[in-house]
Amino acid sequence: MHEELKKSVCDANILLHKKNLVICSWGNVSGIDRAAGIVAIKPSGVSYEELTTDKIVLVDLAGKVVEGNLKPSSDTPTHLELYRSFNAIGGICHAHSLSATVWAQACREIPCLGTTHADYFYGAVPVTRPLTKKEIQNGYELNTGKAIVKRFSKIDPMQMQAALVANHGPFSWGKTAGQAVEAMVVLEEIATMATRTLVLNSKQHQISKELLDKHYLRKHGKNAYYGQKDK
Repeated sequence: MHEELKKSVCDANILLHKKNLVICSWGNVSGIDRAAGIVAIKPSGVSYEELTTDKIVLVDLAGKVVEGNLKPSSDTPTHLELYRSFNAIGGICHAHSLSATVWAQACREIPCLGTTHADYFYGAVPVTRPLTKKEIQNGYELNTGKAIVKRFSKIDPMQMQAALVANHGPFSWGKTAGQAVEAMVVLEEIATMATRTLVLNSKQHQISKELLDKHYLRKHGKNAYYGQKDK
């Protein structure tokens, strides 16, 4: 059942590990079959070295396991809330990568200081508000997802394919599980660049709206001209 989806999610999780964005088993990638309402996700606590396609767990959008003998990731409720709220996404990634997590722990958005950032993310990468005591004690993972969704009430999730959860770490997403990992790779890179830039110049301003628009829209806008045209 959904073998292709499970393989793509397994491959994406292994890629996340190969890119050195996770340590131990701390991270997860999922993917969704929108037509069937089925999500494939990494099992909880399983090391990346031991991860195989047959260990990927399938759940429905209510969180019920429909295939698999292992428990799904403890972050599954967060993933499901994002899938329910962001209809355009097809894959989600969560990691505790060093630089992006530093910004999340500092409860600071990552400012857009240069064109490397602008090529991928349309503006500053947002950070959620900290969760309340009640939200932590009751439905923590679900409330994590809700905090991201609320922060994106006026943000297009396909123009900003990542969020920092305050005191926690980054989530990213894309049209596929593989693209969600790609977004995490870029997020970690621009988080590192921002940190080092502000060490050199703590008063550095974000780039102009004109430069942000030029770099983001030439790749992602309706009149994008970066790369090769599809034949």
